[in-house]
Amino acid sequence: MARWITALALGLLGIASAQQSAERRFYPVERSGGGRQAVTAHARRQNVVLFLADDMGYSDLGCYGGEVRTPNLDRLAREGLRFTQFYNTARCWPSRAAILTGYYAQQARRDTIPGVLANGAAGVRPEWARLLPDYLRPLGYRCYHSGKWHLDGLPLQNGFDRSYWLQDTDRHFSPRDHRLDDKPLPPVPRGTGYYSTTAIAGHAIDFLKEHTARHADQPFFAYVAFICPHFPLMAPPEDIAKYHGRFDAGWDVLRAQRLARMRRLGIVDCELSPRTPGVPAWSTLSPAERAAWSAHMEIHAAMVDRMDREIGRVMTQLRAMKALDDTAILFLSDNGASAEKLVRGDGNDPNAAPGSADSFLTLEPPWANLSNAPLRLSKIYTHEGGISTSLIVRWPQGVRAHGELRRTPAHVIDLAPTILEIAGGAKPADWAGKPIPPAPGHSIVPLFARDGAVTHPDLWWFHENNRAYREGDWKLVSAGAGSPWELYNLATDRGESHDLSARYPERVREMAARWQAKLDEFIRLGREER
Repeated sequence: MARWITALALGLLGIASAQQSAERRFYPVERSGGGRQAVTAHARRQNVVLFLADDMGYSDLGCYGGEVRTPNLDRLAREGLRFTQFYNTARCWPSRAAILTGYYAQQARRDTIPGVLANGAAGVRPEWARLLPDYLRPLGYRCYHSGKWHLDGLPLQNGFDRSYWLQDTDRHFSPRDHRLDDKPLPPVPRGTGYYSTTAIAGHAIDFLKEHTARHADQPFFAYVAFICPHFPLMAPPEDIAKYHGRFDAGWDVLRAQRLARMRRLGIVDCELSPRTPGVPAWSTLSPAERAAWSAHMEIHAAMVDRMDREIGRVMTQLRAMKALDDTAILFLSDNGASAEKLVRGDGNDPNAAPGSADSFLTLEPPWANLSNAPLRLSKIYTHEGGISTSLIVRWPQGVRAHGELRRTPAHVIDLAPTILEIAGGAKPADWAGKPIPPAPGHSIVPLFARDGAVTHPDLWWFHENNRAYREGDWKLVSAGAGSPWELYNLATDRGESHDLSARYPERVREMAARWQAKLDEFIRLGREER
């Protein structure tokens, strides 16, 4: 087992006219009598809540074909939209930079730029690369952050009015480094009942309660950034127990079952991507190995399950504030599920109960294959499994469609301009008297009304020497430094199973040149900002 673990590390839902009683199973909804307004005809400024998962796979949610029970997110999908080709940057910190600025992370100096910035995680944004709160506050918004930050600077220094920052991502039950309004809080001892996902939602709810008491006349932006289901795989034992035995069929059978459900839902129509190199067939494992591996996915599922319930709590608070009908809610993940195998924090006691504070488990390639099914590879890679995320949008005042899918490709660089349009604002042309470079992101609000209403001429990726470039349905991708380009037609091969680079060499050369031209542009911009 140890031999192939080492190899792994190297090889790596339409709404059906739901009745009131069914709706109230999860969180109650206020219904306005005026029906749904056009996007441009708001009687009042709209609130925005952005939920961000961390390391969650493309197909983990029930409404995307997964086994996890996610009734609250499933309901948001029934009452809104699901995007089937929404992209992130393959990693946590560049995705966060792109989400909150509207720029590719390299443009904002938050990912590696060859010859300019060696460590993107430590990069400092140029003065013009402001975060969303700096553009929302002049519109009268209060801005709240709860959860992971993973950006340069501090939340309150970057326009947020309140913040709970959980910096210690290695201890879901007992963080040593967390902050309230940028000020350190005492470490949390074990056995207190603290759990990161519950705490992040709890602080977000506290901020919303305070908003109602003190700032009810103002709109709000709430950025709720869970550290779930990021490793270590830790969850309350009662949550894990709900999934005992659910994954005993193994990754091969479960991947095929997910694909079948996703096809029925209309999420994808492709082949199952090849099993990640180094991952053995489930049938070759011993009973003891199968039991040990099943525990990993049971904990991962429990973490996503708990996140869904905590999102339900936030939704209940919005309903209590009578704000639900005037709030745009978005949910996505910062990258695909992680195949990383490592031990940090307090280490892994092999005798500890899996998922407890004394354990440190990860999904590793076998289960990342399932979480990202049917797509290829995982977090860090720019193949579809690393960069594809579910995106759910529910907005009563701006989304008339219920339960529909949107297949137009879009990217996290589009979220900042989208949120600004929902808020009734726009980014200025300059900051502190200096011009702001044009941003590649654009508002996807038109897609809320009609699929294909707005499109990107291209999309670009670069992370840890993993490269990708998409034009229309064509995608060029390469895994790692020195690896050759692969070419796929995503219209027929979303799983990236059939490399067409040898058949279309001229297309490869042309697309590679355009990928390089963008990198050169970002290098020049980076040098100007040093």
